[in-house]
Amino acid sequence: MKLLPKTGFVLVTALFALSVSAQDLTGTLKKIKDSGSITLGTRESSGALAYTLGDGKYVGFHTEMGEKIAADIKKALGMSQLAIKFQPVTSQNRIPLVQNGTVDLECGSTTNNLARQKDVAFAVTTYVEEVRILTKANSGIKGIADLNGKTVATTTGTTSVQTLRKNRRAQGMDFKEVFGKDHADSFLLLESGRADAFVMDGQILAGLASKAKNPADFKIVGEVLSVEPLACMLRKDDPAFLKVVDDSIKAMIKSGELAKMYDKWFMQPIPPANAKVGLPLSEATKQAWAHPNNKPMEEYTLP
Repeated sequence: MKLLPKTGFVLVTALFALSVSAQDLTGTLKKIKDSGSITLGTRESSGALAYTLGDGKYVGFHTEMGEKIAADIKKALGMSQLAIKFQPVTSQNRIPLVQNGTVDLECGSTTNNLARQKDVAFAVTTYVEEVRILTKANSGIKGIADLNGKTVATTTGTTSVQTLRKNRRAQGMDFKEVFGKDHADSFLLLESGRADAFVMDGQILAGLASKAKNPADFKIVGEVLSVEPLACMLRKDDPAFLKVVDDSIKAMIKSGELAKMYDKWFMQPIPPANAKVGLPLSEATKQAWAHPNNKPMEEYTLP
């Protein structure tokens, strides 16, 4: 019997290990392998993180990152083809659609917090958000104190107005809440004068304002209301899938690919209006990349 050279033995061993691994697949990785497809949850109007250009085309920082994660999953599973399906989600239905298996990986604009960790799992943080106030530049509103007696818009299914109400500077204040069905609808409430302010993630506010007919008509003002780590969301109790997702993100951080994606979507002109969001990478996001973790927002403090 002819002995295999050492390298050949290693290769055969690796291939054998891969085949055994494939047979032992469970959870989402098995679902992806068996179906030949992965369903990514995305958003239609979450600023430069995730949005639609129409006709089933979804783009943005987290959307592109999700596509790269899918490519790495394809390699990890030894698949020659992997179809990527996009499922638009809203603030209300994103968690149920992950739980029931409709969405395999949601990379939109979801905050990792303790309440949500009871229902879903989160990959390492890829964007640290600051909740802010957007208003019309001529409104006279400069911060929380000026919202007394005003109408404040936010998006159904989000926590922004609750965050505002919990802020010590808002104690004893009276303001009316109105809700948009999605972020674009909430912005329209402000733009049309049905709301005096829109409280939401800063990058979403900046992105929506940059695409307005007259961007200079809008201004982000006042205090940071909360600091929130955003991350891709997946089903609970699926450690093998979580590891593949985390490994992919960590590799993008290490190679500089994630930083290039960030620059592309936040510092360069983006479609459809070829307008710049113009939000440099924050120190909090830099720290999250330097020390990858999936800490919930309760472990973050206000700047």
